Amino acid sequence: MKNIALRFLLLSLVVILSACEKPKQSSTLARILDQGVLKVGTNYGLTTYYNGPVGPEGFEYELANGFADYLGVRLEVFPYYTLNELFPQLENHHLDLIAAGISVTNERAAQFRFGPAYQNISQKVVFKQGNERPRSATDLNEELLVIAGSSHAETLREFKPFHPHLSWQETDDKDAEELMEMVLNDELAYTIVDSNILAVLRRRHPELSIGFTISQEQGVAWALDKSQDDSLLAALIEYFGLIQSNGTLAALEDKYFGHVRQFNYVDTREFIRSARTNLPNFRPWFEQHSHNLDWRLLAAMSYQESHWDPKAKSPTGVRGMMMLTLATAEDLGIESRLDPEQSIRGGAKYFANLISRIPARIQEPDRIWFALASYNIGLGHLEDARVLTQKQGGNPDMWIDVKKRLPQLRQKKYYKTTRYGYARGDEAVTYVDNIRRYYDTLMWLDGQDAETLDEAEDAAQSQDLESP
Repeated sequence: MKNIALRFLLLSLVVILSACEKPKQSSTLARILDQGVLKVGTNYGLTTYYNGPVGPEGFEYELANGFADYLGVRLEVFPYYTLNELFPQLENHHLDLIAAGISVTNERAAQFRFGPAYQNISQKVVFKQGNERPRSATDLNEELLVIAGSSHAETLREFKPFHPHLSWQETDDKDAEELMEMVLNDELAYTIVDSNILAVLRRRHPELSIGFTISQEQGVAWALDKSQDDSLLAALIEYFGLIQSNGTLAALEDKYFGHVRQFNYVDTREFIRSARTNLPNFRPWFEQHSHNLDWRLLAAMSYQESHWDPKAKSPTGVRGMMMLTLATAEDLGIESRLDPEQSIRGGAKYFANLISRIPARIQEPDRIWFALASYNIGLGHLEDARVLTQKQGGNPDMWIDVKKRLPQLRQKKYYKTTRYGYARGDEAVTYVDNIRRYYDTLMWLDGQDAETLDEAEDAAQSQDLESP
C-alpha cells in the first residue's frame, strides 16, 4: 500500500508539472515506476562506489539506494572507470541519472541538468610536504596531470587566459588516489583534488599537503539528461528535501566524511608508524579477543586510550592498554591492568557489554559510535545527552544529532537539568572521531602488502629529516 500511495503521489506531481509546460511524449518517472528499475551511473572511488566486505558501499551508492527505495523500485548501478565513459551513457539514454560526486560547473550545466546540491567541495592543489609549496597559479610552472573530463580540467581551462604558462595533461588511466600517489613518489610535482576526497586520503598519506585552493566551493549534485522532462527532477527535489529534513543526509555525510574534516599531520604520521612497528606485538590478542567485533576497531580504541603502551596511566587512575578503571577490571576478572593481554581481553569484554546496552532500535554504525562515547564518558552521561537531544527536537537515536549536544554537558544551564550532571562531553566527541580515523587507516593498512608498508615507513622517516 505504501508503494502504491507513493506512486500515485509522484505521478500526480508529474501531471501538475506537465500542465505548466509543453506536453511531453512520455514521462521519465512514469517509465521508471512502470519498469520497476532505476538505472544509476557512477564511478569507482572512495567517496562514490566500491565493493566492500559485505557488498556495495560508498556515499553515492547509499544515496542512490535510498532514492530507489523512496521510489519503490530496484536499483541497478552501472559503475565506470572514467568520467569520459560515464557521461555519454547518460546522453545515450542508457542511464536515468549519474550519481558520482559530480560538481556543478558552467560547462556541465550547459550540457546536463542537475538535481539539488547535497554537498559543497572546493578544489585543492596538493604537493608533497617537504617540497616547494605552490601558493598560486603563477607557481604552477611544472606540468600538471589531471583526470580527463574532470572539473579540474575545466578550472585549468578557465585559468589559462590569465596564466599562459599553464600546461597540463588529462588522463583516463589514473584516478584521484593514483595521481596523489604519483605526487608522493615524486613523479608529479602537484595535482588537483576535490576537498572531500583529500580529507579521506590524508588519513592514509599524511604527507599530502595543500598548496592553495584553486577553485572555491562548488555544489555537488546528480546529473540528468537535459532532454528529458521534469518528472525525475521533481522526484529528486522531493527526495533530497525529505532526507535533509529527517537527518538522513546529515547522517550519511557524517558517516563518510564527518570524522576526517580535522587533520593533524604529526598524529597521523605517528599512528601509521606505530601501526607498522608497535601494533604487530599486540595484534594476536586483539584478534583473539575481538569475537564478533572487528579487531581493528579494538586496536583503534587502544591507540586512542594508550598509544599501545601497556604501562600507560592517567591522572585519574585508569591504566593499561585499554585504560580500565580498577573497579571495572575487578568486575571483569582482570588481575593485572598492566598485562597487555589481560587489558585487551577486559577492554573487549567491557566494550561488547556497552554495545549490548545501547537501545536495540539504534542502527549501525551509530550503535558503535554511541558505545564508543559510553566507553569514554559513561552510559549515564550519554543518556543525558540523548535526553537533551530529544528535548531540543533532534533525533536521540542518531549520532549526528547527539554529538552536537554532548558538549552541552559542560554548560551549567544544560547539565543542571540532567540526571548525571557535569561531564566533558566535547572530549567524548573528539574521542569517537579519533577512533574512527584510526580505524579507517587500519583498514587501509591491513589491506596493503609489505612493500607498500615499507614505502610508507620510508616516506615517514624522510619527512622527519626534511620537516623543521
